[in-house]
Amino acid sequence: MTSTQPRLPLWTKLVYGSGDWGMASFNTLRQIFYAIFLTDVVGLDPRLASVAALVGVLWDAVNDPIVGTLSDNLRTRWGRRRPFLLLFAIPFGLCFLALWWAPPWESPVAVMLTVMAAYMLSDTLQTLVTVPFFTLLPELTPDYDERTALTGYRMTFNLIASLATAVAGPAIVDEALAAGLTQQQGYLIVAALFGGLAAVPFLLIGLLIRERAPAAGAAAPAAAFGESVRAAWGNVPFRFATLLYMLNWITFDLVALMLPYYLVYWVAGGDLLAKADLLGVKLSLESAVLGLLLVTAVLALPLWTGLARRFSKRSAYIGGMLFWAGVQLVLITAQPGQVNFVLGLAVLAGLSVSTAHVLPEAIFPDVIEWDELRTRRRREGLYYGVKNFIRKLTGALAIFLALQTLGWFGYQTPPAAATQFAQPAAALTAIRFLTGPVGALLLLGAAAVAWFYPLTRERHARIRALLEQRRARRRAAGLEAAD
Repeated sequence: MTSTQPRLPLWTKLVYGSGDWGMASFNTLRQIFYAIFLTDVVGLDPRLASVAALVGVLWDAVNDPIVGTLSDNLRTRWGRRRPFLLLFAIPFGLCFLALWWAPPWESPVAVMLTVMAAYMLSDTLQTLVTVPFFTLLPELTPDYDERTALTGYRMTFNLIASLATAVAGPAIVDEALAAGLTQQQGYLIVAALFGGLAAVPFLLIGLLIRERAPAAGAAAPAAAFGESVRAAWGNVPFRFATLLYMLNWITFDLVALMLPYYLVYWVAGGDLLAKADLLGVKLSLESAVLGLLLVTAVLALPLWTGLARRFSKRSAYIGGMLFWAGVQLVLITAQPGQVNFVLGLAVLAGLSVSTAHVLPEAIFPDVIEWDELRTRRRREGLYYGVKNFIRKLTGALAIFLALQTLGWFGYQTPPAAATQFAQPAAALTAIRFLTGPVGALLLLGAAAVAWFYPLTRERHARIRALLEQRRARRRAAGLEAAD
């Protein structure tokens, strides 16, 4: 079916897509380096560190759908979403410093509680900008393929930001150590740099993007929060999209979280300052692997958006996840010192990482039209609030389960000044399996859920046609009443 919807201007796609720079620069550092920061810099036992992260998100469990519902019902001259971006963008960037501060307290419990409070603060401020940002996407265009294209722009910024932070983060910390600073000071420099840059895109979106007014009849009187959540759960495509989203991101978070442990303690044999030669440039091993993975992911984005347009989002996603699962299974065969083999696997994994970034985000908006057809309400804020909570919950679950497992298998915190440190054999086995085969099983689960996802391109087109017919009848009834 050929779309009759006008295409969005290029500048709108670029400005809106830049929001993922702010989100990804914040999230990438937290996904990849926060766990090893808590264990190796803050000095927390892995099990205490996991509790700090988990309790922070449990405290935050309801603020995503609440912020979403508030933004659905807010009425100002600037719109429903923009006031959140304008008010909270700068506090969101500043709170990153608190997240990467190592408390100097001697009591492990006091350190854990301080870390927990910092996590809760940063998580809440992230909610106040990201939920309104997400909810703008279905309001910018109702078109199936334009949403995929817009998400492609978002994910381009997302992956570029992920690349910049994943490569620059460990490099800046290494340079800080070489200059006589501590790891803690290095992390604070990284936090100040990328926290400041994270605030800018949200300010630009708040200033430049104009929201469409809700369609007539779509902005029904607000329902009670509990009633809205029950209605959302009654949306069957939403259940599938939610489960797919959860499996997709818990895999990404788990693999990203475990990679520094895997690279330092298994591939580099415990050399905490290990380097890799990448095209004649000496980089930290983490920077080289993550850099190759994310460069490949950025380059592969047009491939996956093109496959989604040619076939369907669902088919392209299933293919990408099956390929990535195969790479994860091969990862368990890598041996200490096989740096080039691991670099090659990073390139192959990058081909599918872009699928995991772009297609779940492109699939999710379609459930909102289905909800509108059923309930006659547009509740983007509620749905994106729930989705954002799930996104953060997957990160917390990944940190909790991975760190708990490392604690059970005897992971040891290296001394503060150590540059070489060997982990026990049991801890190394846990690191290898969490990085490889466990991720593969989760990816296979995500592909299975996508296979049964009910909203195909054709069904979504029929839903939009029915909604347009309903709106046309309302318009006609309004004209008759005016006569």
